[in-house]
Amino acid sequence: MAEEGHRMGRFSTGLAVILSGEDGRDNPQKMHLISSCDDIGNQSVERTLEHIFDLPYKSIHPSTNWVAPNFVSSFVKNEIAKFRAKPGMLSNSRDGICSIADSTCDQTTVVIDRSSICGDIRVFKESLLIESIAMFSSARANVCVWKGKWMYEVILETSGIQQLGWATLTCPFTDHTGVGDADDSYAFDGRRVRKWNKEDETYGQSWVVGDVIGCCIDLDLDEISFYRNGISLGVAFYGVRKMGPGLGYFPAVSLSQGERCDLNFGSRPFKYPVDGFNPIQAPSPLNIHATYLLQCLLRLLDLQSMDKTDMTSVEKLRRLKRFAPLEELFYPIARGICGEFFSLLEMEPGSSEYLGWGRLLSFLLEVFGMQAPHDYASLDRVLDLFLEFSQSRLIFQHVISALSCSCKTAPLVLTECPYSGSYPYLALLCHIFRREELMILWWKSLDFEFLLEGFLSRKGPNKEDLQCLMPAVWWPGSCEDISSESSMILTTTALSGAVNKIEEMHRELCRLVIQFIPPVTPPQLPGSVFRTFLQNIILKNRGADRNPPPPGVSSNSVLVSLYTVILHFLSEGFAMEDICGWLKVPGTKTGLDEGFLHRGGQQSFPIGLFLRPDPHRTDISRLGGSFNHLLKSYPIDDRETDVVLWEEGCMDDEETKVTHSTRQRPCCCSISDVDFARNSKGPIRYIAKGSRGHCSPIPERSAHVVAECSSGSLNDEIVDKPSSSDQSESDFGYQPMQNLRILPSAGHLSSATLREEELLDAMLFLYHLGLAPNFKQASYYMSHQSQSMSLLDETDKQIREGSCSEQLKSLREARNLYREELIDCVRQCAWYRICLFSRWKQRGMYAVCMWIVQLLLVLSKIDPVFIYIPEFYLEALVDCFHALRRSDPPFISSAFFIKQGLASFVTFVVTHFNDPRISSADLRDLLLQSISVLVQYRDYLLAFESNEAANQRMPRALLSAFDNRSWIPVTNILLRLCKGSGFGSSKHGESSSSSLLFQGLLREACIHNEGLFSAFLNRLFNTLSWTITEFSVSIREMQEKYPVLDLQQRKCNVIFDLSCNLARVLEFCTREIPQAFLVGPDMNLRRLTELVVFILNHIISAADAEFFDMSLRRQCHSPEKINRGMILAPLVGIILNLVEAGADPEQREQNDVVGVFASMDCPSTIYYGFQYLLDYNWGGVLRGGEASLARLRQLETFSTCLRNRTLTGDERGSSSGSDEEESYCCICYACEVDSRFEPCHHNSCYGCITRHLLNSQRCFFCNAAVIEVVRING
Repeated sequence: MAEEGHRMGRFSTGLAVILSGEDGRDNPQKMHLISSCDDIGNQSVERTLEHIFDLPYKSIHPSTNWVAPNFVSSFVKNEIAKFRAKPGMLSNSRDGICSIADSTCDQTTVVIDRSSICGDIRVFKESLLIESIAMFSSARANVCVWKGKWMYEVILETSGIQQLGWATLTCPFTDHTGVGDADDSYAFDGRRVRKWNKEDETYGQSWVVGDVIGCCIDLDLDEISFYRNGISLGVAFYGVRKMGPGLGYFPAVSLSQGERCDLNFGSRPFKYPVDGFNPIQAPSPLNIHATYLLQCLLRLLDLQSMDKTDMTSVEKLRRLKRFAPLEELFYPIARGICGEFFSLLEMEPGSSEYLGWGRLLSFLLEVFGMQAPHDYASLDRVLDLFLEFSQSRLIFQHVISALSCSCKTAPLVLTECPYSGSYPYLALLCHIFRREELMILWWKSLDFEFLLEGFLSRKGPNKEDLQCLMPAVWWPGSCEDISSESSMILTTTALSGAVNKIEEMHRELCRLVIQFIPPVTPPQLPGSVFRTFLQNIILKNRGADRNPPPPGVSSNSVLVSLYTVILHFLSEGFAMEDICGWLKVPGTKTGLDEGFLHRGGQQSFPIGLFLRPDPHRTDISRLGGSFNHLLKSYPIDDRETDVVLWEEGCMDDEETKVTHSTRQRPCCCSISDVDFARNSKGPIRYIAKGSRGHCSPIPERSAHVVAECSSGSLNDEIVDKPSSSDQSESDFGYQPMQNLRILPSAGHLSSATLREEELLDAMLFLYHLGLAPNFKQASYYMSHQSQSMSLLDETDKQIREGSCSEQLKSLREARNLYREELIDCVRQCAWYRICLFSRWKQRGMYAVCMWIVQLLLVLSKIDPVFIYIPEFYLEALVDCFHALRRSDPPFISSAFFIKQGLASFVTFVVTHFNDPRISSADLRDLLLQSISVLVQYRDYLLAFESNEAANQRMPRALLSAFDNRSWIPVTNILLRLCKGSGFGSSKHGESSSSSLLFQGLLREACIHNEGLFSAFLNRLFNTLSWTITEFSVSIREMQEKYPVLDLQQRKCNVIFDLSCNLARVLEFCTREIPQAFLVGPDMNLRRLTELVVFILNHIISAADAEFFDMSLRRQCHSPEKINRGMILAPLVGIILNLVEAGADPEQREQNDVVGVFASMDCPSTIYYGFQYLLDYNWGGVLRGGEASLARLRQLETFSTCLRNRTLTGDERGSSSGSDEEESYCCICYACEVDSRFEPCHHNSCYGCITRHLLNSQRCFFCNAAVIEVVRING
């Protein structure tokens, strides 16, 4: 006691005894003495206790008596007893609520009544989280209300069709009807933004995942209303019919397939309680007591913080005069409070959930702080106190669940940025999980993965939310207030900061999970828990891209967050020292200053990821088909542990190669003067099991990435590496396995090691399911924003030009509509820019594209492995490439985008868009469409021209790919390669994107492969004939169904564009390969002539020319750009190309172009068509100049010759006899019969027979199979 007395010697008279941390019964001698006043005149400890326990001034009297050690506990009990004594303190009227069981007032637990379920509903978490398995399912709660004001909350786990509300027992639930579809049944559906009571009406706002919908019924005023995140949507229903006891309104929901929601009838505190409305389930009776105790503890912590805070001597004196020092008294008082708190929970264990979700979570957040800097010391003190009590484990489980739910529902608030949204909850739980005991508690819970998904959730905004987040908007050329630009910049900067903070916490949480070593036998390595989580995510989301998706899939925000975490890990590094030192393999070198995606030199990949029959991967489609089919048809035995090695850039052309090892770095990396060399004995190595290679583990990382790429000195003696242009055309680059070097793999690598390649594999899957839809939506809003800006500008122009008052009114209404659409698009684009296009994400995406395209090119040389690659690898690569190319703001100039790191992408798409090993036609079309998009831009076209594989393969591959499925993208590609070479096509400078190189390559391919060109030309004739026919039918339908529908207008526009494009391609063929029409049999020339006449007849013979032109009008396009001259110009070009080629004196034996035109049996139609071409106003198509006029004069000369020839032919025809007519072909009536079918012996001319056999092998007279065609000698 001497030491104790010395410690307390500063206290003088008026002593009271406060219990220390020990129980007085066990150690009655160990007590703390406190005084009412110390030596320097500070306020007494009694006053301090009065402050902590919120007692009246001087209600604690000084005492010289020794007090028992249980003083605090007994003191707290006495204070709590006073709550029960106060009238009305704990009373809460439950009149007006009845349970199904006995129709009497009851405070039983409210859950979903399983007997009421119609359809198939999966019930989780004590009948509160439900999901519909059937196409449409409905259910009611087990309690109804018949008077008073009641509410319950619904947390949306999905945002599809759900009907939430109230229904009586008389409301029938069927496979097609549910809540709101009958009398005395009322519902709200935020997906369709409707309210339902037999009939539906527009109501409310659209909802999103994470929204909290409050369903309120006021049976005093007979009204039903709904709330979204605490904001009233207005009264939905008036005059709700009153019911009697036992016949009231039940909380009820109807869900479409795959829809999930979390119901809270009152077992947990409401997120957004509504004044005056009671929860269906009575709250915990201990809530008031627990609140009092935690407030006492919070005041105690505040005093402790004041003692610990660094202050000046004057400030310390000021504080000390108010309260006594608490260093010696903190733990005795705190333990007494906590002891009483957990004693209450022990008496009422059912209250743990309510208190854990409510007051305790709020208390922890108050201690920790909602914004930085956080009070880590006080939180640690509280955690130490709580964990001394065994009862704390249960309530901590509820706290963890509450934090997970809060992350799902927390919205971003502009005024709270950057510490808004889920940030405070994530920051709190990350600090909590640094306690191994609590981390194990979370891991052992049955809901571990469900809770982790909740932590990774991020609530997105709807239109109204974006309006609150971005009150001021601005766009280029905006007439809005100039301050709107600076205001929007500040707003987006603040929101970007909030998103970055949340993403930072997600990474911190995932690092903790990766580091966690579960206490199991046999022991596991760090990363095993995270790997299992990723595998289960893949397993449950395999069909998430279907429509509709299967039940149980994760929220899109979970997939996006997990993708973002992994992308940062692989690109920027782990930013935690020794996070994965446990993964380092002895003898391997891992750079500490670069992320996995930015390491140059040798790359490796474990092909076992593709070959192993893992449950979470077997149902994923592969390039060669389904996994089970491949196992049966192309089994790969004993290669599951093999690793393929290659040197970065080995598939690129040596002259244009850009890697992390070359002097010119990829644009995903910072420029460095220090270059780095990698020596390699071979470009690709294949490591079989049992060898001594390695697959890169996750390395240690420093806090920041200093150098993204490896550094060193350039080795001038790099060995030659084969490019994809060395590949065999027939094998699509396939090299037999025995031609690759086989090296043994590292036997000491455990399969339990979490590898970076596994993370990359999972990240691509997450991108495919989560990010790709978001980028697609972002692209839609960006294009729609441009269109809305054009419409708004055009409308403003028309308003300025002035019109009649009625038209001005209509224009102003249209302007308001366009403006609202534009403002919404601007906000949506800004939001996607914040979430998707931050600089480090663009950098990582670029590196991912580089890495994956190299992997695919390497594996394409290993045929048995290539077909096992999952389809999502290719889909993610292409989508990521184009998303980055269209990113806003741009990642890099288009001049360097491909050139400085992604030349391999060009090699891959041109090599594999018609690769027969890729079984999915959709995937091949995806590659073809990529070429179609890229070649329309000059910078990207130059990348194709400089690519050796593109030069060697693309021309012939395009011609062979022109079939019934792929003709549209092939046409677009050919058109863009040949742009500017046709008649009148250079009016608007279109030649800037043409390619003389590829025009020459296409010409050579057609000349040197007559069979290929003949098949292509036949399909081109057939396709153009079909599109013109469809266009004519569309015009006729639009005339019959006037006014024109938007769908009909779009269809007509698309078909017309396709027809123009096909005609341009045909014009190119007549210019570059005229001999195909002028030399040899005249079948091609005759078909071309018929097609030109056919098109002219359909285009110029429209009954209503004005209606024809109006049918082609698009929004934002002037008549000068969209008119019938678009299809007439290539026809003129075709005719003039043939005329000019026919005038070549070096070509003596040529088909007679004029003669073929003259032989057609519709001379008046031909003459009228040519006259129409000559009279057409070409001012909107041709540039002024002698060259254009000279070409038109050529057409006039040809028309005159044709007319003269036609007149001469008519004179000869009138003098010929009937016997001569019988010798002509009955199909074309232009050529003599000179061939017959065998074995049916039907006769015709050789040209008609040859033309027919291009598309059918049967006689066109009797449909008999044709064995051969025999020429008949005259």
